[in-house]
Amino acid sequence: MDRLIYTAMTGAKHTLGQQAAVSHNLANINSTGFRTEMHKLRAVEVQTDALRSRAFVVDASVATDFSPGPIQFTGRQYDVAIEGKGWFAVQLPDGSEGYTRDGSFEVSANGVLQTRSGLPVVGDGGPITIPPDSEIVIGKDGSISALQAGQLGVVNVVGQLKLVNPPEQDLVRGEDGLFRLQNGVPAAVDEAVQVAGGYVEGSNVNVVDQLVQMISLARQFEMQTRMLQSAEANDQAAARIIGNR
Repeated sequence: MDRLIYTAMTGAKHTLGQQAAVSHNLANINSTGFRTEMHKLRAVEVQTDALRSRAFVVDASVATDFSPGPIQFTGRQYDVAIEGKGWFAVQLPDGSEGYTRDGSFEVSANGVLQTRSGLPVVGDGGPITIPPDSEIVIGKDGSISALQAGQLGVVNVVGQLKLVNPPEQDLVRGEDGLFRLQNGVPAAVDEAVQVAGGYVEGSNVNVVDQLVQMISLARQFEMQTRMLQSAEANDQAAARIIGNR
């Protein structure tokens, strides 16, 4: 009975956590470059010197679905999507690097290329500065060329996006939605990563799959609460039997 109670109780608790994760995925079906978050549960025996009859459920792994999302044409000169594997590098407030697939960039009042949340996009020499009154073209290799107004035929390369492709198993998702390397070391540039200017990558969340999973989790939570009710009924029945002796 102990094992039943602990497994069902902690299973119900973590099932609620899984439901929250699925809800978070569904809330980001329209978020550019979003990656689906996945959770897996397993039962673990309670380590104790007493009677080892108890087990509880733990969230064994928080994984990420790194499959690519759909590429969508926008025509914006600051939008860029990665074709295949790879990541954009951005500068975090503490000076370290974060990695994202969201290429819907914009230019700050100071001319710095940044994300919509205000983080500078990292280039080959740090943050990238865009000249004022210029038309931007982003090449497949991540090079950023500026065509100055009134200077026909004059094109200047003003920066190079830092494109990386670290091993996916080494990436961890932060609370801000950005990914980081577990060792904290900046990832090396990967010249094989290519991009498409004027496009963005959509979320890779499969709505049908997430809705089916939400229904499955609801049924699983109901089953676990029924197990707790069964354990309570068994306990009451055993107490009555013992009391009648």
